[in-house]
Amino acid sequence: MSETMIQMARRAARCAEEIKKHKEIQLVSHIDADGISSGAIIAKALERAGIGYEMLFVKQLDETIVRDLADTNPELTIFTDLGSGQIGHITGYGLNAIVSDHHRPQGDMDLHLNPHLFGANGSFEISGSGTTFILANQLGNNRDLADLAIVGCVGDMQYRKYGKLVSLNREILEGNPSFIIPKTDISLYGKQTRPVFKMLQFSSDPYLPGLSGNEDACVDFLHRIGLRSSNDEKWRRWIDLTEEEKVRVTSSLLQYSVQKGISSYNINRLVSECYLLLQESEGTEMRDASEYATLLNATGRYMQAGTGMDVCMGDREEAYEDARRLLYEHRRNLVEGLNFVKDKGVIELSHLQFFDAGSSIPETIVGIVAGMSHASNNRHLPIVAFADKEDGHKVSARGTQELVNRGLNLSEAISQVCREIGGAGGGHDIAAGATVPFGKKEEFIEKLNSIIASQITGPGIDPKTDSTVR
Repeated sequence: MSETMIQMARRAARCAEEIKKHKEIQLVSHIDADGISSGAIIAKALERAGIGYEMLFVKQLDETIVRDLADTNPELTIFTDLGSGQIGHITGYGLNAIVSDHHRPQGDMDLHLNPHLFGANGSFEISGSGTTFILANQLGNNRDLADLAIVGCVGDMQYRKYGKLVSLNREILEGNPSFIIPKTDISLYGKQTRPVFKMLQFSSDPYLPGLSGNEDACVDFLHRIGLRSSNDEKWRRWIDLTEEEKVRVTSSLLQYSVQKGISSYNINRLVSECYLLLQESEGTEMRDASEYATLLNATGRYMQAGTGMDVCMGDREEAYEDARRLLYEHRRNLVEGLNFVKDKGVIELSHLQFFDAGSSIPETIVGIVAGMSHASNNRHLPIVAFADKEDGHKVSARGTQELVNRGLNLSEAISQVCREIGGAGGGHDIAAGATVPFGKKEEFIEKLNSIIASQITGPGIDPKTDSTVR
């Protein structure tokens, strides 16, 4: 066990001692996959310890929510996957609370469990669910919840920096091989549930020029390498292929990428680690951590995070079917969102590109649309999306690991702009978001472009050839 893990476990033990003093606890978590899995981990641990709880999921924690919580005077509140940015309000309103989070802290308090406090980076070394898993194991033997910890960090894309989970995430993974294991495989999404040609069609990371976004081209590519649908009627999933067929597809894609002049960085991303949940049935979304995370995200994006949590808690009947229905609706809305961006186009500035969805794309999914549409636009500029919400403009920004390696930090850039013009924002270096006041959109994008220009260093990439330019 690493020294950082030991230190976090010690802080978690202090938090657990406080938890054990109470019979009823208020839980508050975020609505994304990391937040839902975090909420499920602590809820399951409390159930096993015989402690009652009430669950509240929120899109964003702010002063109003903290004040309202304080007014209800709960015995104890546990925040998971959020709270570190609201320490001042939590302490200011006298809320008896534990914060289990991985975002960069703004302040500190006694019962605050966050990797940044112990020298670790919450962007890729451990997520909110991993941090909460450490806390859960101080309440009893909850090692079987390791799979949810990995689902959460995969949902937060913590594997992207190195193409695999590292550091504290790695300790959780390798320490619990009875529940979750890594497997080197093709890195495309949907290996458990999607037809193979759909895996290629919707590949955005890595981007496959000529294939990504083009169904007919993907089918033709598979035909040319001798892979056809079953009985010429139904395409098989990746898990249905033989090992020889998997090798053929993977090697053919690698050769294709070289021929298309794709950068070696992106070629190397075609094969990576995936994470299999051994207690789940093969061919379901829950078997693969990436697909499980997407299922959870679908419930949260449509304000039914409780359904996702029920799936995490073990409901494989009503809650699972509801979650699958939401996932279907989610995919349909994503297609409509992608079509909107394709029709309207994006605006390029010197160091970023952006589009304004207005009310045409729900603000809960505009960030996902931005990330997916990145593949068909200039992949060598970060993309920023705007969508209308009740209290201002929702901003979602997405970068690439190559840009982060050259200095991009969207969290710092967006936070700085918000400090200058108003609003609130943050997140991670590769993905961040904000809410900015109405009427400030143009000023926001101009300032953000300027800050990103000051961050980016080193050689760039020619978007036409994918080759290095200096």
